[in-house]
Amino acid sequence: MAKQGKLIIFSAPSGAGKTTIVKHLLTKFPELEFSVSATTREPRGDEEIDKAYHFISKEEFLHLIAKKQFVEFEEVYSGTFYGTLRTEIERIWKKGKTVIFDIDVEGGLHLKRKYNGAALAIFVQPPSLEVLKERLTGRGTDSEEKLKERFAKAEKELNYAPRFDIILKNNDLQTACKDAEELVKNFLK
Repeated sequence: MAKQGKLIIFSAPSGAGKTTIVKHLLTKFPELEFSVSATTREPRGDEEIDKAYHFISKEEFLHLIAKKQFVEFEEVYSGTFYGTLRTEIERIWKKGKTVIFDIDVEGGLHLKRKYNGAALAIFVQPPSLEVLKERLTGRGTDSEEKLKERFAKAEKELNYAPRFDIILKNNDLQTACKDAEELVKNFLK
């Protein structure tokens, strides 16, 4: 078992910019390593297997739940599971690095509770629900039905923001990335 290290959790509704901010931070801080989540959904676009996600079957996911292999998991959308494997965090800590997450809101809060003093939980706040809807629609990766599901979930998730350590406003991506750099630098000290 690896010595417990630190974790930085970025959570937000889908389309708020958390993935872009996390990718930016990974270019700035070599001491960070991305935690690859497991999911039962199909790859989208140019997502690389085991880089974007560990894409696994629903049966395998449920088997890993039964074996208590996840530190957190959730059925984010009906029939679609996401989770963080314990081995993924331990792998990163063994290297002496800090784990950085790009994770849904409920998963982020679960990790914050579980790793309390070792975790920094940041909620990425979009400018508005309308802007969020424009971003998600503009992606062109989801059906109309899936978009409605994402919008409803986003509305609910925005209410969780106060439960995080910090709310990072993403009105302008460049500013949000700079602010995120400052937060990470101070946490790693």
